[in-house]
Amino acid sequence: MSDHDHVEPPRAVGPVTVGDLAEGVRLVVALLRQPAALAADWDRPAGTLEWSCWETAEHLADDLFAYAAQLGPQSPPPAKDVPFVWRRDAPDKPANVIFAERQDGPEGLVQVLEACGALHVAMVGTASPEARAFHGFGTTDPEGSAAMGLVELFAHADDLALGLGLGWRAPEAICARVLKRLFPTAPTDTAPWETLLWATGRGELPGRERLTRWKWDSAPRP
Repeated sequence: MSDHDHVEPPRAVGPVTVGDLAEGVRLVVALLRQPAALAADWDRPAGTLEWSCWETAEHLADDLFAYAAQLGPQSPPPAKDVPFVWRRDAPDKPANVIFAERQDGPEGLVQVLEACGALHVAMVGTASPEARAFHGFGTTDPEGSAAMGLVELFAHADDLALGLGLGWRAPEAICARVLKRLFPTAPTDTAPWETLLWATGRGELPGRERLTRWKWDSAPRP
């Protein structure tokens, strides 16, 4: 067993915080601002996805924007997605509100991602604990919204790192908090980062089948 596969004994895992979300945005933006990333071919597939790295980064920015926006309306909280105009460039492409100008290149795309991440951080940080946000996997609260944003950030960072030829590993402590919040039945005796990849259909765990379908439980906790 290598050092990074070592799993510490179970210990108390706290809630996901707005600080966790801000750190996740910072880490992924820093990953994609590396010179090697900016110089790479963003039209290559992102990991095992059918989308290109460019499309995947746009999708990630769009997720963060959408999660921020869903925390806005509260009178009453929405029972469906806020009705922005969503557009697909082709049937097999992501449906987005947010797109980046191609002429500004990867630098502009990463700036769009950073801006959308900042919006999500701001909304999570200012929302009351009673605020609710619609999602197809279940209406959630600000903590759940932050956890959802972190899943998107970390999982798609892995996709992008594979496509762009980068090294990437998400912080174990934040992954542990995200798993507890959104994947309460996931294994707790395996490394949190590998477990999060498994829980999102991107990796394997010893003795467990690779997931071909998955979803999180975003319902507010008692």
